[in-house]
Amino acid sequence: MKFSELNLPEAVQQGIAAVGFTDLTPVQEQSIPLALAGKDVAAQAQTGTGKTAAFLISLFARLLRGGPRASQGPRALIMAPTRELVVQIAEDAKGLGAFCDFKIQAIFGGVDYDKQRQALKDGVDIIIATPGRLIDYAKQRVFNFDRIEAVVIDEADRMFDMGFIKDLRYILRKLPPFERRQTMLFSATLSRRVMELAWEFMDLAEKVKIAPEKVTAEQVEEILYHVSRREKFGLLLGLLQREADASRVLLFVNTKREAEHLAGRLQANGQQAAIISGDILQKKRMSILTDFKEGKLRFLVATDVASRGIHVDGVTHVVNYDLPQDPEDYVHRIGRTARAGASGKAISFADEDLVFYLADIEAYIGHPIPAVFPVDEDFVTNYQPYAPSRKAAKGRKPGPTKPGMGKPAKVREEGAATPRKRARRRRGGAKKTSTEAPESSGS
Repeated sequence: MKFSELNLPEAVQQGIAAVGFTDLTPVQEQSIPLALAGKDVAAQAQTGTGKTAAFLISLFARLLRGGPRASQGPRALIMAPTRELVVQIAEDAKGLGAFCDFKIQAIFGGVDYDKQRQALKDGVDIIIATPGRLIDYAKQRVFNFDRIEAVVIDEADRMFDMGFIKDLRYILRKLPPFERRQTMLFSATLSRRVMELAWEFMDLAEKVKIAPEKVTAEQVEEILYHVSRREKFGLLLGLLQREADASRVLLFVNTKREAEHLAGRLQANGQQAAIISGDILQKKRMSILTDFKEGKLRFLVATDVASRGIHVDGVTHVVNYDLPQDPEDYVHRIGRTARAGASGKAISFADEDLVFYLADIEAYIGHPIPAVFPVDEDFVTNYQPYAPSRKAAKGRKPGPTKPGMGKPAKVREEGAATPRKRARRRRGGAKKTSTEAPESSGS
C-alpha cells in the first residue's frame, strides 16, 4: 500500500513526499488506518519497522483536522524512555511535519533547562518528552495537560524496564479522560504488564501485532561465530577487514567495563571508535551520536542500557561482541540495522561463557541463527596490544592480595640473594643443593 492511497491532509502528504516515503511498512499499514478512524491503538513493533512515522503521521492528521491551536496549552504529547529517542522523534517530526506549521518541543534532562522551560511558557503544539523533566515543569505549572487531544507512548516495555512506570502513570492520570483523547501505544512486546497499562488508560485499544516470524527484520542477515573469548578481538578485526561495506558499525557488550576495554583496543589499532556510557554528559553523548551519524566515527560501542534510544539510519553492521543474556535484547540490538527498508548484517560471537544463552535467543526469535566455526584466515593476529592509561586505571580497585602483602614485589636480578638466603648466611649456614634433604620443620 502507498501513502498516496491514504486519506491524509495535503500538508501531511507533502511532508511524506519530502522525506522520500512511498510504501507503507506492515506496522504502518495496520495502525495508521485505525488511528485515522479515531481509534486507540496498541501496537507491537520493533525499532526500525517505521513505527515512529506511523504515530507521527496519524497524530499530524488528527491535529490538522481539529483546526488551529485555540490556546497556549499543548495539544499532543509523545513520551519516550530515553533522551536520545526523544531527540530522534523530534527530528523525524520536524521532517514529516515541515508543512504543518506545528510548534514542536523536545523536553529531556541534561541540557537547556531554562530554554525548554521558556519554550513551554511561550506555547507549543506538540511535546516530545522523557517523563522526569516533564513532571518537573508540570509541577511548576509552566504548562498544563488540560487540552491534550492525543498522546503517544513509545517503547512502553522499556518504560517498565527503566523504572519510569510510576512517572508515566502520574502523567497519564493528569491528562483528560481517555474518552476525550486518542492514545497510541507502541512496544516491542505486548506483554501482560504493557496490556494492563493499555486497559487502564486506553479506550478499547485495537491491537496491532506483527507476526512472530517477523520479530526480526527480514532485511537483516544474521550470522553467528563460535569463538573463544580470548580470540574474539582478532576475529572482529578479521571479519571487518573482509566486510568492505562495514562503514558504520554498532558493537554491543554486556558491561560498561568491557565497552571501555573494547573501544580502547579499537583505538589502539587505529580505528575511530567511541563508547556510549550512562555517565557521559548529555551534550557529549549527543556529540558522539552526531559524529556516528555523520560518518566521523566508524565504531560505536554500547551496552544495552546506554544504547536505548539510539536510532541511527545507515548502520551497516551490528556486532554482538557479547551475546546478550536477555533474548529481547538480541532483537533490540539487531534492529538497529536494516532500518526503513534498508539491508544490514548482524554478527554475533558465542564464546564459552555466553553460548548458554543462545538456545533462549533462538527460541524467542523463532529460528536458528546460521552458525559458523571460523578458520585461521578469519583472524587478525598481529594487532597492537592495548594498555589502559594511568588515568583510566586509577579508579579501578586493586585485585585480591594475600594477608600481609604490601606493595608489589620488585623484580630481582637473576642470582640476587633473597631475604631467606641472607638470613641463612648471617647464621653461617651453607648453600643448599638439590641433593640435600629438606630442612625439618623444627630447624
